[in-house]
Amino acid sequence: MTRSVRRTRRMLQLAGAGAAALMALSACSSSSDDSSAKSDKSGSASPNLSGTVTVFAAASLKESFTALGKQFEQQHPGTKVTFNFGGSDALAAGITGGAPADVFAAASPKTMALVTGKKDAVGTPATFVRNRLEIATLPGNPDKVTSLKDLTKSGLKVVLCDKTVPCGAAAQKALDAGDLKLTPVSYEQDVKGALTKVELKEADAAVVYKTDVKAAGDKVEGVEFPESAKAINDYPIALLKNAQNAEAAKAFITLVRSAEGGRVLSEAGFLKS
Repeated sequence: MTRSVRRTRRMLQLAGAGAAALMALSACSSSSDDSSAKSDKSGSASPNLSGTVTVFAAASLKESFTALGKQFEQQHPGTKVTFNFGGSDALAAGITGGAPADVFAAASPKTMALVTGKKDAVGTPATFVRNRLEIATLPGNPDKVTSLKDLTKSGLKVVLCDKTVPCGAAAQKALDAGDLKLTPVSYEQDVKGALTKVELKEADAAVVYKTDVKAAGDKVEGVEFPESAKAINDYPIALLKNAQNAEAAKAFITLVRSAEGGRVLSEAGFLKS
């Protein structure tokens, strides 16, 4: 065999080996890229939320939380938010008694402590808004109520929240701050119950939250009073230990604490935390 033929064959062998190596390298790289892409995709993908989120919330949150619940359902198709609104103490008792719930939003740290004390909440509750008291009178304020002291007038039918619920405890704190004594015609189990008495004209006035007066529109008239500054309530929210839908519950809490949640709550009359 001539030197020229041997040189040509050697060059063809080298070229073939190089091409094979290049193909192997390319295949390896492609496999690695595919694997990496799959890994990245699975790592960044958040689980789709679905199912029902059960929220136990203070009665004063009814309007704003209902709006946020609808917004949450629109943001996460396949989810449903159900609410149990009422006096915070009764809700806390239900939770510690085993009632199924995912989220608890209370109208005071004291009532939230009833739940955390039993270790029925996950982590530390977060305060998301604050609320202030206001007097709700009949439309037009026919009894000319201008102060908390006016509620002590003889013959005036006044309703308060029960002292065990946050709005009642706050009202008592405000009365103490003004060195006033008041005997109501009834104590109601939550703030909506107290407000309804005035709306139905079964009472002349009630001490409720500013947010409830705003929600009632022209059914009542609101009267501010300085002693309310001594009785502002913080509202904490927490994920519950026995939540059946923890991921969706966390997402709802995130919405409540977001800028959008803050906007809805501010429009309802709540104070920023």
